[in-house]
Amino acid sequence: MTPSAQGHLAMLAFSALVAGSFSLGSMAANEIAPAALNAVRFAIAALVIGAAAFATTGVSRDALRAPWRYLVLGGLFAIYFVLMFEGLKTARPVSAAAVFTLVPLMAAGFGWLLMRQVTTPRMALALAIGGVGALWVVFRADWAAFRAFEIGRGEVIYFWGCVAHAAYTPMVRKLNRGEPAIVFTFGMLLAGFAVLTAYGWSDIRATDWGNLPVIVWVAIGYTAIFASAMTFVLMQFATLRLPSAKVMAYTYLTPSWVILWEIALGNGVPGFMVLIGIGLTVLALALLLRDETKPVVELSAALER
Repeated sequence: MTPSAQGHLAMLAFSALVAGSFSLGSMAANEIAPAALNAVRFAIAALVIGAAAFATTGVSRDALRAPWRYLVLGGLFAIYFVLMFEGLKTARPVSAAAVFTLVPLMAAGFGWLLMRQVTTPRMALALAIGGVGALWVVFRADWAAFRAFEIGRGEVIYFWGCVAHAAYTPMVRKLNRGEPAIVFTFGMLLAGFAVLTAYGWSDIRATDWGNLPVIVWVAIGYTAIFASAMTFVLMQFATLRLPSAKVMAYTYLTPSWVILWEIALGNGVPGFMVLIGIGLTVLALALLLRDETKPVVELSAALER
């Protein structure tokens, strides 16, 4: 298997694992406070990534410079995950996954504001098509709902979380001072855990940890190990073998994977008209995969979902 093929296989696995956090998260979201769930999730992910960092590159004193950088990034990711699980209390997993595909478009905007980055014409077209497909799914292929701009409360909540995620992407490049990616991620996770613990301390104390439903522990374990630590490894593996545009493109597969997760979990299949919107996101994927030029916006957030 060629290095390029290995990279594509890694990103297929990446997008499938990220999608699982939507389906499992929606099943656990109403059983535990989002801040409490994510505090534990960040702690577990920090232990896994921290162990990997100390076993490979080590954590130098230079990496501890300006710790406020980690607080900024950890805070953004904490906002994203708390609002994701808050939104999943009412939003359907497929709709939430469609909202997630808006992240590259918003990241392009933040990239221009923070770094004066510009996108290639092909990328701009792909982002626009992907955005239309996402809106098609979010509005459930209902033109009347679109004209009235009737969006579910869960989707709105999660959208603001995606804004934080989109801001995180260029902020990583702006704040990194040469630290290895794994060390930088470790610092972000520790800071995110601190932010979540401070913000959600009352929820953490109020949670009856001994009597939580099994699905909550499944969601915590899955999001910490598979949708955080493992996706980080897959992302790093793929970025060494593929152009950044092709790594970013796999974001648009998330809704399709969520549909398969929902079918596997016995939660039904979306209507045919909704599938048209999914098809548009796949078209956006195809356009980005054909773009051989190096983009200026990069989905380097390894702990997605």
